[in-house]
Amino acid sequence: MNTEIEIENILDTLIGEFQDLLKLTEKTKDIAPFGEKYQNWYSQSIRLVDLLGKDRLDEFISYYRIDPKRKNYAGSTYVIQDYVNGMGASKDIYNNAKWDVHNIVAVRLMNQVHILKSLKSRLTGVLRDVRGQLLSQLEDDELRVAGKLASINLRAAGAVAGVVLEAHLQRVAVAHQINISKKNPTIADLNDPLKASGVYETATWRKIQLLSDIRNLCDHKKDRDPTKPEIEELLTGVNSIIKSVF
Repeated sequence: MNTEIEIENILDTLIGEFQDLLKLTEKTKDIAPFGEKYQNWYSQSIRLVDLLGKDRLDEFISYYRIDPKRKNYAGSTYVIQDYVNGMGASKDIYNNAKWDVHNIVAVRLMNQVHILKSLKSRLTGVLRDVRGQLLSQLEDDELRVAGKLASINLRAAGAVAGVVLEAHLQRVAVAHQINISKKNPTIADLNDPLKASGVYETATWRKIQLLSDIRNLCDHKKDRDPTKPEIEELLTGVNSIIKSVF
């Protein structure tokens, strides 16, 4: 099961538990069972809101958590945490409750569920962004390794940088739904189709072609070894491409 399907299933489960939680808000005697079930539900839900919708996180929390700056204890400021803590509604001079705590908690809970439902539409995009960030970090780490290798072995440094560039171009091809006929394409095999599909212009194509030539010097024993300036150009060039071609 891939990550997206797994998270979607968790979201569906949490949304599906709404009716059970709602039923427990109907009677005061059910506060303890509600509190136990809700706390588990809230702990799982808030992780997903934090992952998929940080712009809704403060709102989601506000329906549960008591505002430390709260001055008035009223229906408009009553939150789920008050209910879980067993705090009832304030009363008038006739000792009658001024509002229905069960109804308020049901509304707060419903608002939280609506936020969870809204996150489903964001799932694919957010996970794509997370994957992109992780891959970008990985590419940076690999290039740093190549930079350190350059002081020990120029060929090894160039080979690592070439792998980074090749893998990046493969991901770009997938992102743009460009079919590459070869099973294990080289930089050159990727460069032409990407240019032909309009992913980048001639100047970038020529730059990648040059980087491919330097990489080939590193991977294959030829008439000469790569020079230090060539490896420096390869490292700088690959860093530029992975930061500008998507």
